[in-house]
Amino acid sequence: MHNLSPSTALGGPDALVETIGNMTVSEVPFTALASVAARLGTEAKTKTILGAYLGQDTPAVNKLVQADTVTCFWTGSDQWMIAAPMQTHEGIASDLEALLAGNASLTEQSGGWGQFDVSGPMLEDMFERLCALPIRSMRSGDANRTRIEQIGCFVLHFGDRVSVFGPRASAASLFHALITAAKSIA
Repeated sequence: MHNLSPSTALGGPDALVETIGNMTVSEVPFTALASVAARLGTEAKTKTILGAYLGQDTPAVNKLVQADTVTCFWTGSDQWMIAAPMQTHEGIASDLEALLAGNASLTEQSGGWGQFDVSGPMLEDMFERLCALPIRSMRSGDANRTRIEQIGCFVLHFGDRVSVFGPRASAASLFHALITAAKSIA
């Protein structure tokens, strides 16, 4: 039997954290992810079931909601991504699939994305250098899709921090872009 160990999106056993000036870029490893897309004709039912799971309405366009350790963000028309700690939600896709009972298409996304949290007093300055989002007008609870260094990403605003989800295959390039932008404002 193989002796396998999980690794972060950047390939290490532990999360990488870099502090540049007063900005911090942290890799957030081991996030369970599932995408949910309502099937034609079941949009309202899917929203109701998913809302009951979250304990609140599903997020509107370009928004996110948080319920305990679960974050749900809008990704498209009647589509959402659900994120939670792997330690407590490893089977999130199959759990949601059973809960939604054929009303939505679910795709396991765990391990396919890297997550980086950025915090510090100059978030807006940093993200203006990274992407075309109107970051100065974004508020806590906003979520949007953009490109950072030609990498398709989701950017989630939590007020005191911004989370960036990018493809795991591009995690090192995304981390480099975040670090470079942090250095440019340090």
